[in-house]
Amino acid sequence: MEDGTTAGVAGAGSDAGGGIALDTVARFVDIAVDALAQAREEIDALNVYPVPDGDTGTNMYLTVVAARDAVREAQAEPGAARDAVLAALARGALLGARGNSGVILSEMLGASVRRIAAATPQEVNAEVIADALRQASAASYTAVGDPVEGTMLTVLRAAAEAAAVQAAKPGARSSDVLTEAAAAAREALGHTPEQLEVLAQAGVVDAGGRGLSVILDAAETVLTGRRPIPVTAPLGSHAIPVPHVAAAGAGADLCEDGPAYEVMYLLDTPDDVAPGLRARLGELGDSVVVVGGDGLWNVHVHTDDVGAAIEAGLGLGRPHRIRVTHFAEQIARQEAQQEAPALPALAGRQVVAVAAGPGLAALFEEAGAVVVHGGPGRRPSTGELLEAITGCGAREVVVLPNDEPTVRAALAAASTAEADHGGRGLRVAVIPTHAQVQGLAALAVHEPGRGFDQDVTEMTATARHVRHGAVTIAARQAMTMAGPCEPGDALGVIAGDFAVVGDELGGVALVVLDRLLAAGGELVTLVGGVDCGDLAERATAWVEEFHPHVDVVVYDGGQERYPLLMSVE
Repeated sequence: MEDGTTAGVAGAGSDAGGGIALDTVARFVDIAVDALAQAREEIDALNVYPVPDGDTGTNMYLTVVAARDAVREAQAEPGAARDAVLAALARGALLGARGNSGVILSEMLGASVRRIAAATPQEVNAEVIADALRQASAASYTAVGDPVEGTMLTVLRAAAEAAAVQAAKPGARSSDVLTEAAAAAREALGHTPEQLEVLAQAGVVDAGGRGLSVILDAAETVLTGRRPIPVTAPLGSHAIPVPHVAAAGAGADLCEDGPAYEVMYLLDTPDDVAPGLRARLGELGDSVVVVGGDGLWNVHVHTDDVGAAIEAGLGLGRPHRIRVTHFAEQIARQEAQQEAPALPALAGRQVVAVAAGPGLAALFEEAGAVVVHGGPGRRPSTGELLEAITGCGAREVVVLPNDEPTVRAALAAASTAEADHGGRGLRVAVIPTHAQVQGLAALAVHEPGRGFDQDVTEMTATARHVRHGAVTIAARQAMTMAGPCEPGDALGVIAGDFAVVGDELGGVALVVLDRLLAAGGELVTLVGGVDCGDLAERATAWVEEFHPHVDVVVYDGGQERYPLLMSVE
């Protein structure tokens, strides 16, 4: 659904065609994030279907935040191509999707973006927008194992149908198409209680549909300049009031015989297995959504058999970033938060660091940081980072992701934390550290006594000046910057790229060190992993022999997959 919004925005160039202006895409995601931030609590309060867990607005907001951050990151690349930015938007939404609504939304965004990217200069933009909405609707229905009417699926379909009618009119403009689509979405939203009894009993409209309507209103704003419809305004012909507390009473519809857990994970697997996986998960539970493509899928199901849901993915590929939520515990926490007294004032400054191994975790903790466990294969979710940021009690928080893919999740968590607690004075800065050794270097210059901005600047500058590398073992045949590799080959990593291929880890480690020290340096840091062996000792001896004026520090990091991490400062 939100996809439709993106589609509309992307088509906001000349109505005669000519493609989608990237600045229009950027404006859309910015406005959509702001609109969902304002409406998030209201949407959460509407949430009674499929489970009254009160997080639909939050999940949709975080999904769009991830898409926005991906767009900004892609645009920051020199000479960023239009298609690359659009692809980044879709992938960012897929990786950042949370919950049933967020996963469906990511598919809507992905489908509409793919249609926009495929548009030709000869096509009229109004027609491209309408077709993008149509494809987003079709893709979302396909992705859901058992589509239910009266949900965000219904609302998007109504918007797409209205857009198609408007686009078929002579001289139709992009702004007119989105205006009609947004109006049709609001009208369809008002009818959702007629289609879902649980909504009628609670006296609310569908939460996911409401979130979609907010996004379509944001898209209309980009093209017309009109302000979005206020969140509490009457919706369509059914003026159903928007509640300010959980409409159904938290947990009222979480029946004893319903699924107790939400299971989500990313799955690396061929594209042709998705239908079979949906069918298998449908046997294990409900609210099944499987979205993605190009070998990466986001999987969601509500079930009582967590193990079987994960095993369904294991049988087809590599599940990772697995997240399991127990609904009863989640709802109990929300009730406790609602009943809790006013939160204490935030004070002081804290660093939150992602650690890839127990030894690294100990190093960060000794330096005073709050540790979130992560690393390849078990990277932390946005929610885990958000809990660490908001749970540390500090007014100023610096986040060290220490892993390139985790940077995006950290940015989403930081945005959410500031939106939730900005009134209490919370400030969050994410330093884009792409390696554990960069995080260690940044933390070494952390100084709580100086100004927040100055501290962040010093830590950022230090991290950027760290030249970092590592060694690992190839798990599969591939083509690298240094040429082809076979399973079992030793690989040397420099600044995140595979730059050395060899037969033996020790020899490759010395090549990496030699390249890192080619531009000089004063300090070498070595972090041994689970399978380090004598790598650290050999590297230390080599530095002492060939670079006697360079100091060497060795730590036991305990990280997996990378026997030795290296850095030069």
